[in-house]
Amino acid sequence: MRFMNHGGRLTLVIDDDRGVDVHRASGGSLPADPAQAFERWADVLAWARTTDAEADVTIRSSEIGPPSPAPRQTLAVGVNYASHAAEAHIDLPEHPMIFDKLRAAVAGPYDTIEMFTDTVDWEIELAVVIGATARRVPASRAWDHVAGLTVSQDLSDRTIQLRPKGTPQYVLGKSLPGFGPTGPVLVTADEFDNPADLELTCLVNGEQVQHARTSDFIFSIEQIIEYLSASTILYPGDVIMTGTPGGIGGTRVPPRFLRIGDVLESRIEGIGTMRHTFAPETA
Repeated sequence: MRFMNHGGRLTLVIDDDRGVDVHRASGGSLPADPAQAFERWADVLAWARTTDAEADVTIRSSEIGPPSPAPRQTLAVGVNYASHAAEAHIDLPEHPMIFDKLRAAVAGPYDTIEMFTDTVDWEIELAVVIGATARRVPASRAWDHVAGLTVSQDLSDRTIQLRPKGTPQYVLGKSLPGFGPTGPVLVTADEFDNPADLELTCLVNGEQVQHARTSDFIFSIEQIIEYLSASTILYPGDVIMTGTPGGIGGTRVPPRFLRIGDVLESRIEGIGTMRHTFAPETA
């Protein structure tokens, strides 16, 4: 099943152009607000599996927002692809490297993102949205707590991230407004033949800059959920960004960063493509 935040309302996607408004089609029994819907995700799925409702939404890209528009937490995994570890000359980590992205970073899949620095880097990532509270969940039951998968970008300002020298500011460097876009749809795990082996492609102005498969993960989705839930609580609607593969701009020689007017496309097999343009900050 494929769900979308369309016009601020949870929508069951029928095809590229049509969807079903979940609140209306359920007779008002399910929330319209996607953020509230994650609190009742089991009910949403049960309804979606049996509904014969006809499409009543015409999908417009300008109305598509992030699948989880108000996550309590956006947690991200650093260095989770062998290819990224190699390009950054980092030893493979023994445990997942975790940081968070602040609320200001939340953005939709087709938003214009404002920049006020000149060292903004791209990082395509597969994102997991939590569908049931997770605390001390073993890897074997991790998928029971997943609402679905979506595309994300862990946009990063490398100057802010890497200062002061020796004490990186990952949270600040990765939490500028709009620096955590997700979308365009949330896809349930049963839609994939193998969610552990998905193709990711990132392009800047049509040029491929990242290309990998999630089979290059160092830590699997199951391991990440087990690790996080052993230390903290994962809440419905929380977003986990699972790391980026090799090909980022900051490790190139010379480094390459995004510029005003650039078009960034982020595509993951079985989910879809986000498309972002970059503009000067207006305020």
